[in-house]
Amino acid sequence: MTTLHAPVTPDATADDDLSVWPASTARLAHGDLAVGGVPLTEVAERFGTPAYLLDEADVRTRCRTYLDAFPDAEVHYAAKAFLCRAMAHWVADEGLGLDVCSAGELELAVTTGFPAERIVLHGNAKSPHDLAAALRLGVGRIVIDSASEIARLAAAIPPGSRQKVMVRVVPGIAAGGHAKIRTGTDDQKFGLSITDGSAQHAIARIIGQPGLELTGLHCHLGSQITTDKPFLAAVRRLVGLMARVKDQHGITLPELDLGGGHGIAYRPGEPALDITALARKVRAELIESCAAAGLTVPRLLIEPGRAIAGPAGVALYRVLAVKRTGGRTFVAVDGGMSDNPRPALYGVRYAPRLIGRHSPVAPAPVTVVGRHCEAGDVLASDVELPGDIRPGDLLGVPVAGAYHLSMASGYNLVGRPPVVAVADGHARLLVRRESLEDFRSRDVGL
Repeated sequence: MTTLHAPVTPDATADDDLSVWPASTARLAHGDLAVGGVPLTEVAERFGTPAYLLDEADVRTRCRTYLDAFPDAEVHYAAKAFLCRAMAHWVADEGLGLDVCSAGELELAVTTGFPAERIVLHGNAKSPHDLAAALRLGVGRIVIDSASEIARLAAAIPPGSRQKVMVRVVPGIAAGGHAKIRTGTDDQKFGLSITDGSAQHAIARIIGQPGLELTGLHCHLGSQITTDKPFLAAVRRLVGLMARVKDQHGITLPELDLGGGHGIAYRPGEPALDITALARKVRAELIESCAAAGLTVPRLLIEPGRAIAGPAGVALYRVLAVKRTGGRTFVAVDGGMSDNPRPALYGVRYAPRLIGRHSPVAPAPVTVVGRHCEAGDVLASDVELPGDIRPGDLLGVPVAGAYHLSMASGYNLVGRPPVVAVADGHARLLVRRESLEDFRSRDVGL
């Protein structure tokens, strides 16, 4: 175990901004940082690089922040952001539910001890295995995402049983940080449209199925949303649809799920969604819209993922090479797009930092690249690092807790990094590094 180190506070400079690092981050001597009381250089030496670090206290604090902001709502952690057994335990321990997208996520959570009734199953194309696992394990709700799912699910339900379901509605609202992560409009694969009537048709079919209990409507507008206006517009549109359901079918739906997509800052100075303000405004809009429609206020559900896991994580890399060519400086590290494809997918920008030594040399613009055989293997473009950056240096990348390992691949058979939890001055391994033996054991044919 690693022992707690007392922080030191050198003179702060403009490039010493730790605002996007975990709340426990403290400056140590010789340019090192500690997270959760554990020096990052010790994490790198003990567990190797690349590696992911998760601040357990930061995760738990963010869970509590959501519960405090939304005291009358169900808060479900979106497992797609990052899931392991420890994460499922932390989330359950703090009183959150879980949103899963596959039988794999579902089985991992339930076999960890997560209560199945507090789990919601999503997915635009759920496999028969996904649905069978959900019914076998007794998930709380299944979100219907297409018309074809209705009959398939109804046929799988044992006689005399009922499964609670919601309908994922496309409200026709464009929101999100990039076109590839906007899911509230009709030109993408998720949900059933209000505009063309497919949502209304699905609702009528579900109501006619004795094995399905429609509990409410669901929507997810996209990811990295940093203003509350799209959520308020979604409340109005979904309440309007709930009113039509009551008029046409005589049913008052008791639940409304607004999904997640709450934006966070990846670099100092970037905007982030104010969760407390969002909660207050959504509650006021929901009460007002329901009063105008003559509806009982439904129970609200939300599904944050990135906003809980993202800021609690740090990625650690070791510099392998520095190359100056074509008027640019490339700093190559021992990871890359196999452990973080997000910059290549939709241009996410990070703020890496030199860890473990103070440099007397002024910062200069560099591009941090990975080790993979791909020109697009870029982790951070045009960022400021000391002009004497060199092989062997350690780099820390904050806001690395979400959509890194969960989206990691086997490209070049480099192997996915380990995940290390830090808390109260101690570090422990949560997920081990993928090994050559893992590659060999999965490859069964000649």
